[in-house]
Amino acid sequence: MADSHTANPMSLEEHLKRENELLLEPLAGFRKLDRIAHRLQLLDKSDSLTRRVPWWPVISILGTFSAGKSTFLNRYLQSDLQMTGNQAVDDRFTVICYSDDGKPRTLPGSALDADPRFPFYRISGDIDEVAAGEGGRINTFLQIKTCNSELVRGKILLDSPGFDADSQRTATLRITDRIIDLSDLVLVFFDARHPEPGAMRDTLQHLVADTINRDDASKFLFVLNQIDVTAKEDNPEDIVAAWQRALASCGLTAGRFLRIYDEQSAAPMPDAALARRFKAKKDEDMTEIMRRFRDVGIERAYRIVDMLSSSARILAGEQGVGQVQGWLQRWRSRVLLFDALLLMAALGLVAAGLLLAQDKTLALLSTLVSGSVTGWVVLGGFLIIAATAHFSVRNMAAGQILAKIPVAANQPLRMDVRRAFRANTRWFRSIFSTRPKGWHMFSRKEIDRIVESREPMVQKLNDRFTRPSG
Repeated sequence: MADSHTANPMSLEEHLKRENELLLEPLAGFRKLDRIAHRLQLLDKSDSLTRRVPWWPVISILGTFSAGKSTFLNRYLQSDLQMTGNQAVDDRFTVICYSDDGKPRTLPGSALDADPRFPFYRISGDIDEVAAGEGGRINTFLQIKTCNSELVRGKILLDSPGFDADSQRTATLRITDRIIDLSDLVLVFFDARHPEPGAMRDTLQHLVADTINRDDASKFLFVLNQIDVTAKEDNPEDIVAAWQRALASCGLTAGRFLRIYDEQSAAPMPDAALARRFKAKKDEDMTEIMRRFRDVGIERAYRIVDMLSSSARILAGEQGVGQVQGWLQRWRSRVLLFDALLLMAALGLVAAGLLLAQDKTLALLSTLVSGSVTGWVVLGGFLIIAATAHFSVRNMAAGQILAKIPVAANQPLRMDVRRAFRANTRWFRSIFSTRPKGWHMFSRKEIDRIVESREPMVQKLNDRFTRPSG
């Protein structure tokens, strides 16, 4: 995976051919959008909308400290990549991706923050919004670890720190929100060894209550880990029921609630029948988790097809071309207003001249209409002054409007509306032009074709994975 993040777009295509050929058609669609965005100057020539797309599916492991998240990942990867322990052993988010190198490596969080091909591009800005100055300390929040395991090829795994810590909690939750939005599968781990879910009300609120009404709520799996410790209780089902009630109190009345434990570290269960029952349930739920891991690339393919369609609509809609047109209309209105004020001022000067120096003013007007050389010189001087005033007004109005346009980082798809606005307010562009530079009938038709391609792409995916006819 590490070498799949290269700047050459052909390299991206080659890696998708190897890892997920289903995404080659959406990739071609995004490149068509690039060409339109470049013409509109909503995108720099060196930039690409393909960098806005997390092409590899993201699986996130969230939860409380000592809930067994890192142990679970190590077992899945068949490697001791993550440190484990009963206390907090790592207070950073760890992004795990594939590398051909047999030796695992740890890279700083700045490698994620500065690379638009990873899902944490410019996360430092999000951190600064909630904790001023903390964005510069990105390496204290994020890191990358590489792993030479086929089980992670074509995926990005993410291990989170626990949510119990007070230190850096606000920034941690902001990063978590970004993770949840980007993830295709989210496992939320709880620790069955601490049967007091009420004490974690804030965590439950953020990880459960804030997610159940999402359109993509089906991507969440709630995992009660280390359930084997409850085998020592008189009635282990009471502990499970307590957690289910806690989740239900946050609004989770449906969805997957799984119970697992690590057989290698589990204490022996004296009751053989109970041990078989616990193992059967654990095996059933682990099978469900592994199925979701295996199918996450398929879910990502459908998601990217939807992203292509929505990106085309954003580009052509009120948040893209429409926004440029809106700012241009404000600029046009302001220029015409200032021009009208200048014209009124000029007429006022003429009127004042007639009142104060009627003979001289009439003589000047006579010279202008006489057609003499002097008249043409005077008229040319007036036109130069008027043109200078008009273009000064244009520049002043453009600067005022530009100051109000949000920067690209705050725009949908990080489109640079400011760049497009500047391109449309250059001196040779008429203020009466109704269409932004680069937006025409052919661009509109191309956008329509990209939007309409969604259904055929989804049908191709369905043909690959379903057979309704048998």
